Amino acid sequence: MVRRWFRVVAVAEAFSWAGLLVGTLFKHVISGDETGVHVFGPIHGAIFVAYVIACLVAWRTFGWSLTTAALGLTAGVPPFFTVVFERWADRTGRLAPRATR
Repeated sequence: MVRRWFRVVAVAEAFSWAGLLVGTLFKHVISGDETGVHVFGPIHGAIFVAYVIACLVAWRTFGWSLTTAALGLTAGVPPFFTVVFERWADRTGRLAPRATR
């Protein structure tokens, strides 16, 4: 359950980044219209908070090292890195229950 929730939140965080970047593009480059930023800003903020919570829960559930947890939390800052981190964590077994590793 935690694995699936972490995966969904990581991907949602990346999509919200994309929406915010498109909104910023419209605001600063294309038209000056702030609607996209007003819509995607709060959405991205809420999903970012959910991602931080998901990282903390995964850290405890999967027994991540401090380094892995720090990487996961840091991945929420640059655009789309949550997906990169999620893929890496899955591939290296960091999203598997402790007993199966």
